[in-house]
Amino acid sequence: MKNGREPVIVGLADAPLEGGRFAKQASVLGHCALVANEALKEAGLSMKDVDGLLTAGMWGVPGPGQLTTVTLGEYLGIMPMFVDGTNIGGSAFEAHVAHAAMALREGYCEVALIVYGSDQKSLRSRTLGGRPSVLNMQHETPYGMLTPVGGYAMAARRHMHEYGTKSEHLAEIAVAARKWAQLNPAATRQDDMSIDDVMDSMMISDPLHLLDCCLVTDGAGAIVMTTAERAKDLKTTPVSVKGYGESHSHWAVSEMPDLAHLLPAAKAAKRAMEMAGVSHSDIDVTQVYDSFTITVLLSLEAIGFCKPGEGGAFVSDGRIAPGGEFALNTSGGGLSALHPGMFGMFLLIEATRQLRGDCGARQIKGAETALVHGTGGTLSSGATVILQKGLQS
Repeated sequence: MKNGREPVIVGLADAPLEGGRFAKQASVLGHCALVANEALKEAGLSMKDVDGLLTAGMWGVPGPGQLTTVTLGEYLGIMPMFVDGTNIGGSAFEAHVAHAAMALREGYCEVALIVYGSDQKSLRSRTLGGRPSVLNMQHETPYGMLTPVGGYAMAARRHMHEYGTKSEHLAEIAVAARKWAQLNPAATRQDDMSIDDVMDSMMISDPLHLLDCCLVTDGAGAIVMTTAERAKDLKTTPVSVKGYGESHSHWAVSEMPDLAHLLPAAKAAKRAMEMAGVSHSDIDVTQVYDSFTITVLLSLEAIGFCKPGEGGAFVSDGRIAPGGEFALNTSGGGLSALHPGMFGMFLLIEATRQLRGDCGARQIKGAETALVHGTGGTLSSGATVILQKGLQS
């Protein structure tokens, strides 16, 4: 150890769902409190130990969707010394892990609690298509483009134009996610699905079909972080946060620098891997945001698991499905497990559980190192975290 202040994850919790809705009757704040207390209990800590609080609500949705650290802190009855409400969309929680890690290293806090909750399924409240026509949406909203799926569809079509990628390649991603979900008792969708099923599903925004799109569910999750020194006396197997990076390039997809390449993802992943001192061959488990199938393909290329234009071939022939050589989105991801609006929290939870060996039938044997990458907005932001099992020197 350098000085005992290396950041580690020591507690996790997520709320059980039934049919994509919260299994228990409670408000979003209520579910945030439930998962926060459960994650702390798992670690052997309590709310009085928490002096760092990080959260974010649905990006781009005004009103109740905007969960804040002040509101959550009041509800939990704590007065943190370090707070972070950074919101860069679905990648916010990867960024929160990074920010909590920096705060722990520098002594700004001793126990950081990261929390997220959304009841968009129960309230049928996701209204991103109604984003206000502010100046930086002037080329999208007035013309009726579906948001966010329209932007992702444009990126998919551009990638197809440049590289010959086919809809069947994207369908491989959806089918692999479903096969992983069938090994996850908590996954929302577990029925069989084939490439033909994806291709025959309703066209939502050409070339993306219904089954190329993530689920719409409720969800709540919490992560507890502390220092390696503090973790020695706690109940769980710690998971070390070894590297992180984040970036963003635009809000409106009309301002995206290159529709076929995720530049923020490339920057974030490069920094995270260099910080952690790992290469692509060191990664045992990969959790990549899958708001849409094209998000996965673009992310794998940007992170460097394959070259630009090779994503379609990379995900084909069962490589990313159970039993394949590349363990990806092992919970079933946002495409089949759950997607409460900002999925980055649940990528982190699944990666940590894999490294702790807690994933049952879908467990990746011998998993020691995980890469987690979140994407936010309309391919707008990227944040990457590298996790390793145990206390690392």
